[in-house]
Amino acid sequence: MAIRVLVVDDEFEMADLISRGLRGEGYDVDTATDGLSAMALANESEYDFAVLDVMLPGMSGFELCRWLRQQHVALAIILLTARDAVDDRVRGLDAGADDYLTKPFEFIELAARLRALRRRDSLGMPRLDVGGLLIDLTRHEISAGGKELRLSRTEFDLLRLLAEHIGQILPREMILETIWGSGAYIDANIVDQYVSYVRRKLESVDAPARIVNARGVGFQLIAVSELSP
Repeated sequence: MAIRVLVVDDEFEMADLISRGLRGEGYDVDTATDGLSAMALANESEYDFAVLDVMLPGMSGFELCRWLRQQHVALAIILLTARDAVDDRVRGLDAGADDYLTKPFEFIELAARLRALRRRDSLGMPRLDVGGLLIDLTRHEISAGGKELRLSRTEFDLLRLLAEHIGQILPREMILETIWGSGAYIDANIVDQYVSYVRRKLESVDAPARIVNARGVGFQLIAVSELSP
């Protein structure tokens, strides 16, 4: 079955360029020029990926991203922005985006980002249990003490990676390559940024697991019961 991608961009030439390129890569592509049209398509069909321009008429790409993330938890979202400001990138990631590209960009880079996201969907154990922190790999659900923990797709993938290597120190470079793909395109500081996001959310539900720094090396996930008093 072909992998389905929703491309949303009000610039016809850009949308056509991306769509033709993705079809050439074997993807099944639908396009929309505004947020409302994209929402209608997403309600009618299931997509594996969404590529969203930030600057859309009416509903912004940030707003559309947030809606898509709420309605389609497993959907992988890449934001396209002509602005290179850190605040815009952070806003997009906070809205639920998994990745972002700053215009102008080469199509081969977008294709590489999609391949990296696809690698993250490899099959594994149906559920992980870290000292009572339950990670359902099929439903993309996380709970602790009966409380549900809501994470973005990238946050989920980071926590999953650490949980699959429970107690092991994972180098930043390994995390970057596994979650985001080629480190040549992404600042390695994004690993620390997402670790901070996941830590805060774990603490918000008093989760029985903590992400611990290995100074100068990387991070590891440890059950609270295993931590020294």
